[in-house]
Amino acid sequence: MTRLALRTNPMLDLVPGFSREVDRLFSDIFNRDIFRLTDEWAPVVDVAETKDEVIVRAEVPGMDKETLSVTLQDNILTLRGERKQETEAKGATFHRLERSYGSFVRSFTLPTLVQAEKVKAAYKDGVLTITLLKAEEVKPKEISISVN
Repeated sequence: MTRLALRTNPMLDLVPGFSREVDRLFSDIFNRDIFRLTDEWAPVVDVAETKDEVIVRAEVPGMDKETLSVTLQDNILTLRGERKQETEAKGATFHRLERSYGSFVRSFTLPTLVQAEKVKAAYKDGVLTITLLKAEEVKPKEISISVN
């Protein structure tokens, strides 16, 4: 956790505990989800590139693979899905509901051309991993040099 400390005035240190209280106040404010403007959610995604492939990993915990969709068109990878809210327990009082639900769409322009017919997608332990082989024309080619 990052702490924000205000130390602009040395006189503030004369009031016992004041600086600590200011630190706590800012920490509480910035650790809340008060800046969220919508109820929409989207999984966090990593996109990595190796010599031969592009690998996309998306965190989608609590989802069934049947509710996920992966498409590739014009070198744009699109992930779609929907996480449904669990039915509330009868007679239960909820004190906090922080998990996000609903549908999402994430699209990414891939950093290089890929072979669309060789895309693989796997879902394990809440992580969707998409492996895309690079197109042959973008892979580095070793050119042999001949001696005349």
